[in-house]
Amino acid sequence: MGPPRLLLLLLGCLAPLLAPPGAADFSPSLDSDFTFTLPAGRKECFYQPMRKEASLELEYQVLDGAGLDVDFHLLSPKGETLVFDERKSDGVHTVETEEGDYMFCFDNTFSTISEKVIFFELILDNMGEEGQDQEDWKKYVTGTDLLDMKLEDILESINSVKARLSKSVQIQTLLRAFEARDRNIQESNFDRVNFWSMVNLGVMVVVSAVQVYMLKSLFEDKRKSRT
Repeated sequence: MGPPRLLLLLLGCLAPLLAPPGAADFSPSLDSDFTFTLPAGRKECFYQPMRKEASLELEYQVLDGAGLDVDFHLLSPKGETLVFDERKSDGVHTVETEEGDYMFCFDNTFSTISEKVIFFELILDNMGEEGQDQEDWKKYVTGTDLLDMKLEDILESINSVKARLSKSVQIQTLLRAFEARDRNIQESNFDRVNFWSMVNLGVMVVVSAVQVYMLKSLFEDKRKSRT
């Protein structure tokens, strides 16, 4: 690797440390997740402000609770219903957004006994000015025309790595949610098996005692002894 290429790579590594806040945001994609408990007979709603011509992707899963199901609503800033899932255990939805607050709700009013543990993840794309970020980068490097590798190539490589790392984090988060749901199901089945095993054991003990008593009564001499 020649000195010019090495120098440019070093500048590329140091630029995030020298740049002002916000200059190191290569991709306008945002990712967040949340897990909460939805009581029986309740409905919880959340709001997400969005920009025009952005993208909102929402994925949810019911991790625990009887039936592993919930009603899901997604409404636009105008109050229009964009998505409605009735008693689903999971779902993935992507919408192109307009300016305003989007509302999504999880409804457990159909259940009067069981609460639900719900996990959801939000992925927001095109929420910033990517072009402005690249311009902020360019002012920290000069003379790029004389070097073998252009600044645009570095930015493209870094964006590609960042996108793949973000995707890996999203996949790992979803895998943890699947693992939590499967663990809750296994623990519920374990408790159910233990309960019915104890019931069967109690029935067997009672039946054995009754059989012993009945066999013993067959061989008892019921004739009264004369004095």
